[in-house]
Amino acid sequence: MQEPAITPEIIEAHGLKPEEYAEILRILNRDPNFTELGIFSAMWNEHCSYKSSKKWLRTLPTTGPQVICGPGENAGIVDIGDGQAIVFKMESHNHPSYIEPYQGAATGVGGILRDVFTMGARPIAAMNSLSFGVPEHPKTKSVVSGVVAGVGGYGNCFGVPTIGGEVRFHPAYNGNCLVNAFAAGLAQTDSIFYSAASGVGMPVVYLGAKTGRDGVGGATMASAEFDETIEEKRPTVQVGDPFTEKRLMEACLELMATGAVISIQDMGAAGLTCSAVEMGDKGDLGIRLDLDRVPQREEAMTAYEMMLSESQERMLMVLRPEKEAEAKAVFEKWELDFAIVGETIPEDRFLIEHKGAVVADLPLATLAGSAPEYDRPWVETPPAPEMDPVPEVDAIDALKALIGSPNYACKSWVYEQYDQSVMGDTVRRPGAGAGIVRVHGTRKAVAFTSDVTPRYVRANPHQGGRQAVAEAFRNLCAVGATPLAATDNLNFGNPEKPEIMGQFVGAIQGIGEACAALDMPIVSGNVSLYNETDGEPILPTPTIGAIGLIEDLDHMIGRDAREGHVLLLLGETKGHLGQSALLAEVFNREDGDAPAVDLVAERRHGEFIHDNRDWIDGCTDLSDGGLALAAFEMAESAGVGVILDPADTATLFGEDQGRYLITCSYDKAEALMVAAGQAGVPLRTVGRFAGEMVRFGSSEAPLAELTALYRGAFAASVG
Repeated sequence: MQEPAITPEIIEAHGLKPEEYAEILRILNRDPNFTELGIFSAMWNEHCSYKSSKKWLRTLPTTGPQVICGPGENAGIVDIGDGQAIVFKMESHNHPSYIEPYQGAATGVGGILRDVFTMGARPIAAMNSLSFGVPEHPKTKSVVSGVVAGVGGYGNCFGVPTIGGEVRFHPAYNGNCLVNAFAAGLAQTDSIFYSAASGVGMPVVYLGAKTGRDGVGGATMASAEFDETIEEKRPTVQVGDPFTEKRLMEACLELMATGAVISIQDMGAAGLTCSAVEMGDKGDLGIRLDLDRVPQREEAMTAYEMMLSESQERMLMVLRPEKEAEAKAVFEKWELDFAIVGETIPEDRFLIEHKGAVVADLPLATLAGSAPEYDRPWVETPPAPEMDPVPEVDAIDALKALIGSPNYACKSWVYEQYDQSVMGDTVRRPGAGAGIVRVHGTRKAVAFTSDVTPRYVRANPHQGGRQAVAEAFRNLCAVGATPLAATDNLNFGNPEKPEIMGQFVGAIQGIGEACAALDMPIVSGNVSLYNETDGEPILPTPTIGAIGLIEDLDHMIGRDAREGHVLLLLGETKGHLGQSALLAEVFNREDGDAPAVDLVAERRHGEFIHDNRDWIDGCTDLSDGGLALAAFEMAESAGVGVILDPADTATLFGEDQGRYLITCSYDKAEALMVAAGQAGVPLRTVGRFAGEMVRFGSSEAPLAELTALYRGAFAASVG
């Protein structure tokens, strides 16, 4: 088949700017052929090269005594003691999930699981952060049902518990949903595998499923805005098979135990191209590939298609040659392909052969390390205008507006479609703060959370970035965990617009400050830009996934609320209502500034919870909906009524940061008050659990009535 001629239209279709193509001509000192153009396009697009974000990502704190591996590998790794480590990462699959919701979400889960087990870790937990358009939009219900089914379908069949996440709705996501997938695995610190190739003449081995045409151009599509041609992009969405991936994981972990693996890399974005280039570049080696040896499931595939296919469930490995027979036997046992498709070479070349001819001959290091890097113009987000006063409202009516909204209603319709307890180590399931998984065979446990409040970030990117990290920190502290580290999934619009780039810069600055202040370094992550449709951007959504360690399950803090328990509020309440859930759901307003985040207070309050957890029966952080929503959720979960003393709207629904709601017996409350005085932290009683009513000041309603609304509203909106 004759390759197309390189025209300006072809160059533009590959997502390359004229000046970028001119740089390719300078590097090669000749015109690239069509396959070479595709390879450059794949490696230089935003999704793979981070060309708009690298400058700012370098400013994030990424190290600490607990960090074994920071950004740059398939996933980050932190030490949890006893020769064990947690490997984790969060990554987006936004564009594919809007085009083809089930497969887009399913392959997002599959991809993040491969990132974890390619490093030698067995996955133990998954989460997801999902952002959708409003329920009234004609596509929302089908996108929601497809995405949730895809997440559940892949994770359940693979056999990993989904133990946490978040779901939100906003018109800014009407034309561009966000599907951020998180996975974590357990590894031994002396059995971690990396992607850097080493040794000349070492076999490069293709592992897993066969290559097809699905997903060709997926990475380039993920680096462009949506427009009226969205349906034409459907063929760029991959198709996943979780049962094949389960076999691939078992085969890889078995193979790793043989000592056969020099380096290993999953085939994700840009498939064979990106995996081969990254392995060679990290090892300062070249790679030669013979595409005739690539296992194929479709007829007459071209070199271009094979190099850019994003078919799922595939890995690339550099093998110790003396272990070839042993390695091959492992994959044959699991009924997976094992094919030597090339070798490492000393020259800086990416040499690709097909049907006896050289179809690409490129400088490998240039593909990876010399991608364009932009310092894009940006403008700081202007301060939020002064907010109009918020009138007093009936507290129970306001609560009903919140819990009757799909944003704050119970999400059981979503998480009950996920297997939450497979593997038998889930300690706390979704719907009750951070998810918790026991480290198998030990008393240790790991807590997981995912957090961001996009409306805060739009109003004030700097404070919004700080708040996302601070809320993740609080969610971990509230269950008795010591926060260890974070992964970020930075979802923004078109970075070529200075105001969007300004959102990104502000959020990164805030995230970096909070991670440093709270000793929670960023060890992995993903940037997803160009999340726009017809020029309309999403809300800036820098999702923070974080993990913490519970050294003994006896130290875990529950959410116990019982008749007669006292409610204590830790932290200062000023009644901040700017950008609050109350404003959005009751008044249909999104004005005012984001709440300020005092990182010194955040740390002090988290340490107070940790140091006094033996006195705490139940705890939750205060975030969206403030004191009122937190108290209701604890009461609803326990099936007991709640009485709050404060009656004014700002105190009940304000979203001041750095706060926790604690429940305990009267005797323990006295001890906590003494400890708070000694530690210099603000702690006061705000109510108690009693009876069968929810009473805020003089306004009340039966708990049973509110529970029915809370548990039915989500399905009524989008189910």
